[in-house]
Amino acid sequence: MARQGSGAMLASGGLGFPPQNVARVVVWEWLNEHGRWRPYSAAVCHHIENVLKEDARGSVVLGQVDVQLAPYVIDLQSMHQFRQDTGTMRPVRRNFYDPSSAPGKGIVWEWENDNNSWTPYDMDICITIQNAYEKQHPWLDLSSLGFCYLIYFSSMSQMNRQTQRKRRLRRRMDLAYPLTMGSIPKSQSWPVGASTGTPCSCPQCLLVNSTRAASNAILASQRRKLYPGAVRQSSTFAGGTLWPAGTGMPAVVAGSAAKGEGLRVAGAGFAPGQGVPSAALPGLNNLNRPGTQRGAGLGARATVPPGVPALPVKNLNGTGPVHPALAGMTGILMCAAGLPVCLTRAPKPILHPPPVSKSDIKPVPGVNGICRKTKKKQLKKSKTPEDVVRRYIQKVKNPPDEDCTICMERLVTSSGYEGVLSPRGIKPELVGKLGKCGHMYHLLCLLAMYNNGNKDGSLQCPTCKAIYGEKTGTQPPGKMEFHLIPHSLPGYTDSKTIRIVYDIPTGIQGPEHPNPGKKFTARGFPRHCYLPDNEKGRKVLKLLIVAWDRRLIFTIGTSNTTGESDTVVWNEIHHKTEFGSNLTGHGYPDPNYLDNVLAELLAQGVSEATLKD
Repeated sequence: MARQGSGAMLASGGLGFPPQNVARVVVWEWLNEHGRWRPYSAAVCHHIENVLKEDARGSVVLGQVDVQLAPYVIDLQSMHQFRQDTGTMRPVRRNFYDPSSAPGKGIVWEWENDNNSWTPYDMDICITIQNAYEKQHPWLDLSSLGFCYLIYFSSMSQMNRQTQRKRRLRRRMDLAYPLTMGSIPKSQSWPVGASTGTPCSCPQCLLVNSTRAASNAILASQRRKLYPGAVRQSSTFAGGTLWPAGTGMPAVVAGSAAKGEGLRVAGAGFAPGQGVPSAALPGLNNLNRPGTQRGAGLGARATVPPGVPALPVKNLNGTGPVHPALAGMTGILMCAAGLPVCLTRAPKPILHPPPVSKSDIKPVPGVNGICRKTKKKQLKKSKTPEDVVRRYIQKVKNPPDEDCTICMERLVTSSGYEGVLSPRGIKPELVGKLGKCGHMYHLLCLLAMYNNGNKDGSLQCPTCKAIYGEKTGTQPPGKMEFHLIPHSLPGYTDSKTIRIVYDIPTGIQGPEHPNPGKKFTARGFPRHCYLPDNEKGRKVLKLLIVAWDRRLIFTIGTSNTTGESDTVVWNEIHHKTEFGSNLTGHGYPDPNYLDNVLAELLAQGVSEATLKD
């Protein structure tokens, strides 16, 4: 054990889920577009749990407990969060932690953003920081968790290892997250996409599964000698495990550290209660962190024998998915267990094409012009919200006895927004049916949904996402350029490439934005995106131009990557920003991308029919 004020070389890993029929802390989380699970507040989690007890297949209106979440509803049956004004759906999960961890004590760790407000850390990072704080470590290194930050407890600050920029850090007490007892349904405890059948054969999963098997086998032998009777036998060496699925990969603890050293996260940790004399870091799974999960490219695996998992090691300049210490530990464990492993160098992502001269840049065939600009949005003097709602609905005299999916009250009763809104000529008991899809809602609920949106004269059905009118967004002013370059994308060797360049400067938020009159930032511009120059690629470009003109490509909000608020972010239409590889998941080859982005454009009301208008 490390002395007070000293550090320890400690392995990070998934606590997973405690044994059955013991108390657990419940944290509800939603999945952002970068694959990170973001926790709801403790108050929201208590609200969800209360609804869950009454109806496990019902819906949760988050605005009832947090006014900032008014547009959001969680469908417990499909485990998705639905945003009523945009139609956006995101997976949610019900995650579990030890009652002695930070969420069980109501402890929240936050960092100060550029707007002098506080942003909470992901729950696993919060728990890691709290563990180090309780052990009185002077500092904590988060780099092995996919974050290039150092935490200094003496000054309560966070420092970026690359830029040396420091931010304030704080620890505050809040409502403790709810407790639950009993077994955990798999549908609620496993992240979306987790395999329950045939294991995945991708390099990342091969690495994780092989490492877990090797670790279990070797450490089982050691623990039998030290702790007789504490280890259960696995059924088979290759497929069986010594711990239930989800409890995390066992750890190797490198022993005590010298006084004054901080905590360095390196691998995976033992779960508490398993008789192992080591500290635990709940809720982590380092090899699955978004910042560390990168597979080696074909070139790096070309000399690796078939069936041997390639372990890409971090380069000296800091790029690459696996820390050298973790790679070495994994190699030792796998070799000792008789499993082959090959250490390779991780390739760097190819974000941009080779230099192109101006004379080689050509217009895209069949597309007019090479540039589109948008100016400051002028608010049109349109019809009142009441007139907009009446335009798209038909009144229903005898509504059925079913739920209004906006307020969750019965259609035969008054709207849940009665007393909140007092519109002209719309009574709380009036029910209307949308013309195209036929879904029925209280007129007052539709009015509340419209007032909470962009107020652009369009409506979107919260049930089927059908759009009425022309949907527009809140994209700030900027410029979109597009042209042809004489290089090919992976998977499209017979085609040239369409390059799109978006450029949006910083500015002041307008009345349609979250904080009118306040400055917004625009990080990472100009942004370069790529499409193949074929028939479908040119169709996507034309529709992206329509989406740009309707201000749907970007919006102003909070970055899910950095946590910065009041900044320009993507708006649910995915782009490929990696030219010559696909190490980040935003590159090629991706045979389904063009079809996927066409579906995303259609969900925003941008279809091929708009090209014929």
